[in-house]
Amino acid sequence: MNIDIEKAEKEFLKFTEDYDLENPNIKRKQQHSLRVMKISEEIAIGEGFSEEEVQIAKMIGLLHDIARFKQYTEYKTFKDKISFDHGDMAVNLLEEKDFIRTFIQTDKFDTIIKKAIKNHNKFEVEKQLNETQEKFCKIIRDADKLDIFYEAIEMFWIDEQKEMESSDISDDIQSEFYKRRTINRNVIKSDDYIDKMITIIAFIFDINYRTSFEIIKEQKYINRIVDRFDFKKEKTKEAVEKIRKFANEYVLEKINKG
Repeated sequence: MNIDIEKAEKEFLKFTEDYDLENPNIKRKQQHSLRVMKISEEIAIGEGFSEEEVQIAKMIGLLHDIARFKQYTEYKTFKDKISFDHGDMAVNLLEEKDFIRTFIQTDKFDTIIKKAIKNHNKFEVEKQLNETQEKFCKIIRDADKLDIFYEAIEMFWIDEQKEMESSDISDDIQSEFYKRRTINRNVIKSDDYIDKMITIIAFIFDINYRTSFEIIKEQKYINRIVDRFDFKKEKTKEAVEKIRKFANEYVLEKINKG
């Protein structure tokens, strides 16, 4: 096999050492990338991919956010709309001076890797992908979202707990959620605290693989996100509970459909 994932991981860690790992935001992205690599492996194995395909999925997971370090260092933000598209920039970085060869010797899988990384953060996957490219795009999109669920439980909104618990959920966001589709986060205002949470739960509507849904169920991601908060307003409690129920039923529906 032409993929040495252990060497790639070492090179990735060496790459991140050029940035300020004492900064919790930089460190978080390093650890996120390592977790997404492992989640990608879990999904690929669960879906019966070949050993070579599993290694490709892991490589994509490892490298998908490689532009985040440059992004935060230069702009002090992870918001693409006020800095740069980190999927597109990741591909640019990997192409610059053939940097991708640092992580993988063969160029056999370059197009697959780059297409998946380019599309991992887009609201919709680009058209005209072939079956193989689409398969790996779906894996990284799933793995990335699954780790964002984890971060929504462990890391997000720590300093906004009181605001989250006392705020309202907007009618527009509820309406969008029940259409069973992802919600464009660019329409969320900075003080729409619960709306932010609902947009993340709505990631379930862009999950592709049965294995991914099984992980969501096994890890109880939806319940654990909601249960972080003690919502003060009765109307909000009822709305969030309805969304929780709908989301969990949707996950079960997708698992049972196979």
